[in-house]
Amino acid sequence: MRAPSAYGEEVPPLPRTDLVVSDLCLGANVFGWTADEPTSHALLDRYVDAVPGTQQPMVDTAEMYGSGRSEQILGTWLEARGRDRVVVATKASPMKGKERPLSAAQIRAAAERSLTNLRTDHIDVYYAHYDDDSTPLEETLQAFDELVQAGKVRYTATSNYSAARLTEAVDTAKRLGVSGYVALQPLYNLMDRAAYEDDLRDAVAAADLGCFPYFGLAAGFLTGKYRAGQRVESVREKMVAPYIGERGDRVLDAVREVADAHGTTSAAVALRWLADQPTVTAPIASGRTVEQLADLLPMLDLVLTDEERALLATASA
Repeated sequence: MRAPSAYGEEVPPLPRTDLVVSDLCLGANVFGWTADEPTSHALLDRYVDAVPGTQQPMVDTAEMYGSGRSEQILGTWLEARGRDRVVVATKASPMKGKERPLSAAQIRAAAERSLTNLRTDHIDVYYAHYDDDSTPLEETLQAFDELVQAGKVRYTATSNYSAARLTEAVDTAKRLGVSGYVALQPLYNLMDRAAYEDDLRDAVAAADLGCFPYFGLAAGFLTGKYRAGQRVESVREKMVAPYIGERGDRVLDAVREVADAHGTTSAAVALRWLADQPTVTAPIASGRTVEQLADLLPMLDLVLTDEERALLATASA
């Protein structure tokens, strides 16, 4: 667990890097989907302005988000506001119809597409979006390392790996003498705990990696607007359906109790709990409007007590 900036302590960098990133990573998955370009730029402006000056705002996108449109929208913002304003993370994507998506040729081509979309000469953190068991890890890791050596990528990472595959990748990079991954991006939040806490967390800790959980708000469920017996018109309605029910209501009640005690939002509490978990560097969350984003930002200076974290953990067990 990183020491949150709210405690007045120095925030350590992402392991094995010089990146001191924000406690909240802005998800750009909504760019070009539920947020048009002007709205996306307004979201970026609001987020960057909110991040403490001792930390670096971080934006997470992927080639597959909007078939490149998310990267393109972020790219026009970078061009207008300045490349050094944010840490840019994107992902090499399988994309439809691609065979061996993590082969050397595909990684090189994907990186060039992302660099063009982002209107930049380098990517700060470049992920393998999904595992590709049709390509040897040696080939994938060497291809990523070539991008690092060429200065097109600063650090590499991976997403959606199993604990066994992650450990294998770390060991393979050491054996090959290449740069290797510095972080994992898994599914992890108050409603989705088992997969990460059962074995992935130990693998991340053993390898001294950072962790950037996606769906930090369980596809918006933890904002509190979805409850059993209530209908909410949303593009995420099907995504949150598995969370709705007795356990979901129990978690939402606990989150609301803590939020009321601090005079803040449910979203801020859920994200702060996640940011405070062992091995987590920063959760990823997004809002499709500036108003929605405003509900997330209080997590940056929210301090939960041990008792409050225990209450949330018990409710979500």
